[in-house]
This record gives sequence, structure tokens and C-alpha cells, in this order.
Amino acid sequence: MKIILTQEVSGLGAPGDIVEVKNGYGRNYLLPQGFAIAWTKGAEKQVTVIKRARSAREIRDLGHANEVKGQLEGLKVNLKARAGDGGRLFGSVTPAEIVDAVKAAGGPALDRRRLELSGPIKSTGSYPVQIKLHPEVSAKFDLNVVQG
Repeated sequence: MKIILTQEVSGLGAPGDIVEVKNGYGRNYLLPQGFAIAWTKGAEKQVTVIKRARSAREIRDLGHANEVKGQLEGLKVNLKARAGDGGRLFGSVTPAEIVDAVKAAGGPALDRRRLELSGPIKSTGSYPVQIKLHPEVSAKFDLNVVQG
């Protein structure tokens, strides 16, 4: 089955790529989740639009990725979250909240899907966060979750 990816799928490709996958994987997972659209001649023309949007959002090159890495590693990121007694959060911290906290701390705009957390953040404290900026560049920074 031929499909066009609309989002990055690890091990398969990036947005705008036309890939051949097994029928079940495409029909039962990629299409319903919105990670891909079925390939047609008309949809293939949309690939240029998808790739243009990806290039505007993506880190431009290795030099730019290293520059963003330098900004992130020197950043103090604090995130206020509602917590009860003992520092236990009501819910957990989401990647979108982390990206907003980085931006509020003066950091660059990031893609929440590229964040790599070691596990769910469910209490106050300091947590290491890793983000994959480029296939060759990853940045690490500490996220300090405080009661707010």
C-alpha cells in the first residue's frame, strides 16, 4: 500500500515522504491516527505543500541545530503546576507544557513531538529533558517543576 506521510513516523520517514507499507499497518494504524494519507495522483501534488510547511518548522541545518542546542543547555526552565501535599501533581506535565515553559524562559520555539522524557512527570522537582533537534544533534536541559 502506497501512502504519503503527514507526520514524522520513526523508522518510516518524515512528513511528505511517499512510502510503501503493509496494507494492515497503513489501513489500521497510520491512516486512522492521521500520520498518513492514502496515495493518489492528486494527493501527490499536496506533497510539495507538506514539505514546504515542514521546512518552515524544521531546524534548518546542523549549524542551526548546534546554535539552538547552545541556547537550550544554558537555559533555566521553570514550570508551575498545580500540586497537592507532598509535591504530587494533579495529573502530569505534558510535552506541550514543557515547550511553552521553554518559550516563556526565553528559549526557541520547539516541536513537542521531538521531546524525549524518561517517564511521566507526576511530582515537583528537577527532571532531565532531552530533545532531538537534528538527526545528529540532541540537546539536554533540566526542567524544574514547582508548585504553583
